[in-house]
Amino acid sequence: MHTYLRLTPLALAALAANAFAQQPAAEAKDGADVQALITQLEQLKANYAQEVRRLRELDMQVQAMQARLSGRAGGATTPAAPLAPAAAAAVPPSSEGYASTAAEAQQAKQEARRSVDDVKQQQAALFSRRFTVENSLTYARYDRKQLSLNGFLALDAIFLGNIAIENVESDSLTYNLAARWGVSPNLTLNMDVPYLARRTVYQKGGAGGAAAAIAQEETNGNGIGDVSMSANYRLFGERGWRPETVLTGGVTAPTGRAPYGLDWRVIERDDDDYIRFAVPREQPTGNGVWQANLGVSMVKTADPAILFANAGYIHSFPRGFDDIDSNPDTVNPGDVKLGGSVYFGAGVAFAFNERTSLSISFSDKISARASTRFQGGQWVKVIGSDANAASLNLGVTYALNQHATMVTLLGIGLTPDAPDFTLSFKVPYML
Repeated sequence: MHTYLRLTPLALAALAANAFAQQPAAEAKDGADVQALITQLEQLKANYAQEVRRLRELDMQVQAMQARLSGRAGGATTPAAPLAPAAAAAVPPSSEGYASTAAEAQQAKQEARRSVDDVKQQQAALFSRRFTVENSLTYARYDRKQLSLNGFLALDAIFLGNIAIENVESDSLTYNLAARWGVSPNLTLNMDVPYLARRTVYQKGGAGGAAAAIAQEETNGNGIGDVSMSANYRLFGERGWRPETVLTGGVTAPTGRAPYGLDWRVIERDDDDYIRFAVPREQPTGNGVWQANLGVSMVKTADPAILFANAGYIHSFPRGFDDIDSNPDTVNPGDVKLGGSVYFGAGVAFAFNERTSLSISFSDKISARASTRFQGGQWVKVIGSDANAASLNLGVTYALNQHATMVTLLGIGLTPDAPDFTLSFKVPYML
């Protein structure tokens, strides 16, 4: 037996009304769920951006610890990891400039690391860069005047004797081609080949009592300078309070024109013996002796700054020349031994953004007196040959592209033995 349910028109109308009433309620519930998911997604995105920023800052510190000051005199980073693929669909970058994908986060870390590396490359070696070629151009200006009095005071007010005024002005332009090879993560080899062009103006007046008579002579010279080779070895990296420390050793060969045994030209003003002095026919381009250098450099990160310092010693070996006499009328062979030099410096650098950084430093080089020994004689120290050359240096680096960086360095002389100022432009290119 079958039972049939009979639905009246009134019952059908009630069921239809109930179904239509439940549909808006379901849509409202789904809308609330979607809004909750959107809110949760936005919160996760905000948290992710904060974490990316923290990772970026930590990565800069870690890379600075692993990096190396290159300097030459002059000053490192680990190779960048390959870009990781995005784990999710890309979303528009945050309005605050934070990365919103894994790829953007990795790129931001690489850019931040680049500005730090450019600062450090000017202080010492960058061990992770396999091969770097550096072209640099440096202009230096030197001007020194002195007044010589040879006589005595009469009645404590009148000077009787000779008054001589001497002035030397020198302009030099140096092009340097350098190659840096990262042999291993802790060893870098360097080679520097300079080419110099020098112009010097000599002025002298007052000799022989003719205080109003002044003579001037200009000489020039250009050629290959002293070629140097060096190696940087990282003793240990930065850890805790201990800075990263690198040992530097090098040798300089006397490939340039030596300042000894030069041809001299005697200058006479209108055949007047009152003004008579000698100047070299051609300017030297090197020191003329072999030199060895041993130094140490250190770097310590102090976010957001990078502190660096260096110190070292330069030893000069004696060398013989056919003529070491400054008198153009005589020829006296002998040996020359330059005094040892101690150099040191310290500074601080700041990375403004991914491309630009600024550094300020102090450097000083103190040299002992040179000694000469004529053939068959004893060593005699040359009075006035000692020097103290201190300078204040301001540098700006700007990353041109992925491989090249422009470095501008201004040096201001602080002592009479230092150049008045130097201006350098360097372009390291990473291969």
